[in-house]
Amino acid sequence: MSNLTVKHPFSVFSLVVAGFSAVLPADAAVNVTQHHNNASRDGLYIDSAFTPAAAANLTRDLSFNGTIVGNVYAQPLYIENGPGGAAMIIAVTESNNVYALDAATGNIIWQRNVGTAITSGLPCGNISPLGITGTPIVDLASRSLFFDAETTPTAGTFKHLIYSLNVDTGNINAGWPVDVGTVVSGFTSSVQSERAALGIVGNIVYVPYGGRFGDCGSYRGRLVGVQINNPAGVMAWATTATGGGVWGPGGVASDGMNPFVVTGNTFGTGGNWGGGEAVIRLQPGPIFTGSPTDYWAPTNWFNLDNGDTDLGGSGAILVDVPGATPPNLVVALGKDGNAYLLNRANLGGISAPVASLHVSSSSIIQAAATYRTAQGTYVVFRANSSTLTAFRITATSPPTITSGWSVTQTNQGRGSPFVTSTDGTNNVIVWVVGSEGDQRLHGYDGDTGAVVYAGGGSNELMTGTRKFNTAIAARGRIYVANDNKVYAFSVPVPALQLTLAVSRKTHGGAGAFDIPLPLSGSPGVECRTGGATGDYTLVFTFTNNVTSGNASVTSGIGSVSGMPTFSGNTMTVNLTGVANAQTLTVTLSGVTDEFSQVLPDTPVSVNMLTGDTSGNGVVNATDVAQTKAQVGQPVTSSNFRTDVNASGIINATDVAIVKAHSGGSISAPSQQLEPMPRRPPGTKPSGGHERNRLASKK
Repeated sequence: MSNLTVKHPFSVFSLVVAGFSAVLPADAAVNVTQHHNNASRDGLYIDSAFTPAAAANLTRDLSFNGTIVGNVYAQPLYIENGPGGAAMIIAVTESNNVYALDAATGNIIWQRNVGTAITSGLPCGNISPLGITGTPIVDLASRSLFFDAETTPTAGTFKHLIYSLNVDTGNINAGWPVDVGTVVSGFTSSVQSERAALGIVGNIVYVPYGGRFGDCGSYRGRLVGVQINNPAGVMAWATTATGGGVWGPGGVASDGMNPFVVTGNTFGTGGNWGGGEAVIRLQPGPIFTGSPTDYWAPTNWFNLDNGDTDLGGSGAILVDVPGATPPNLVVALGKDGNAYLLNRANLGGISAPVASLHVSSSSIIQAAATYRTAQGTYVVFRANSSTLTAFRITATSPPTITSGWSVTQTNQGRGSPFVTSTDGTNNVIVWVVGSEGDQRLHGYDGDTGAVVYAGGGSNELMTGTRKFNTAIAARGRIYVANDNKVYAFSVPVPALQLTLAVSRKTHGGAGAFDIPLPLSGSPGVECRTGGATGDYTLVFTFTNNVTSGNASVTSGIGSVSGMPTFSGNTMTVNLTGVANAQTLTVTLSGVTDEFSQVLPDTPVSVNMLTGDTSGNGVVNATDVAQTKAQVGQPVTSSNFRTDVNASGIINATDVAIVKAHSGGSISAPSQQLEPMPRRPPGTKPSGGHERNRLASKK
């Protein structure tokens, strides 16, 4: 008897090619490791639960605890396979508190405080208490959580500390934290802020820095790189001019090879460009080549500087547009209300962009999102507290920006949008939180802007939302991290049920054929041989995609061989040592779907009776006749049962096997017989008890 459990340790990040979202296998783990889910910063979450009909009935899970301490400006993260197999929500606060919450209950798994938050003494700024602001990032390979915390260990002393915690325990990893002011030349912690999201490229975690509200002091736009496995290995890049902060919420984007950042306005340049108002691609390190292929700034960058009209109010989004020339683009949005398209292969230096369009009469100072449907490639952003706007990128040479849709509804705040799709392109829903507005979730059709979810009732009202923040989607839920509380919203999902069971064998080149195994009443009959070791394969189909589970033989002779495998809504169980002429029962237990629903223990039985091609529970002359009638015929769905040795050919060997089992019925288990090779006409049987016994029954 065998009893095996399997959970798949795949991650969303490992299934993203060059930082861009891909359709995930249903059995893959779902991990939201970074801002807007993917390194491209697209904000796309693939989740089969979010159909428009289900999304319209979204409700808050009132049993979800979610209590934390501190104000929240950072997006939460979602990590599976935590302590005891639990999925976790990671939330950080301005009180320098870090939490891992059980994703199902909202109860605290672990928590850690990393130092005294700043409440006074800074020369400028508008966040107090001030602790962890930028969205953290998780490296799944090392199970490490990275973030920047601003602390004041003593009155008048201010530090930026880059931490690495074990994501499963909250313990600080060896060699961390990194004191940025100590290891980065020219870095002044009192005037540098860390608001933008962190990134990881290769084995380096990248932390972006800008200035504080009020632009006090001689800060610079910076990107600090720390080697994940060697925190003493630190490199940094900075704008040559004062200012130029990297502060847009999207932070560090990546194509899988290079980090991309966008800078804000610089000061005192005299018209000589010094790194401000630009999209900048850096080499690993970070290292800036200075080549025009690796940066872009608009030709009016100096005017943007003088008007405090930062290009870097949103952060770069990397977008691929099939059919466009060039197809690989960077989208930049700024406080000037313009959208810019850049050629990712050659950013172009100080020059005209590939395309641009004035898309907003208001400053764009939050993270945008992008998605693709059958109608085209969209970028969606919150223009102001009442307007959500989407534009399209044309698949032309060169690509252009055209209007898409716009929705105006009063008092819906300034949350950064994110997107769900059931498969990557269909059933696209754009979601926004009414941050510092109506404090409700809102959902819109990705092609038309039509309302899908209107915010719910009194139970769905949240508190403590912060503008520019964004939420996440995972396993049929949306999680929103607000001041002092994480909220969980769920869409209704189908109950997990077993809908079909079959015994499957591959018949040579003819392909695989299934024998149905009824879930109630008389068991189905498996009439095919299991070979010398009695091997069979059972495939179970469920209402939902399944991710893990157990299988064991609970009645009869046989055992589970190897690990069950999962693909979409199916679970495959291999059996070995299965005896003939018996009823075998396999019990499924702990089968869990993508929404964390668990199937009750479910037995499925199969009658093992080699040669019973008619499936009536006995092997007799009818079965022999059926098999003889099919000799020489191709194996099809209507006659495959007569190919009892599953060779892909119906011949005399199959007839001989059926004859050898004539008189058999479901009773006490008997030895499984190996199929006999066909004997050439006119020759006599020789050697072996089984061969002689088969011959005597001819």
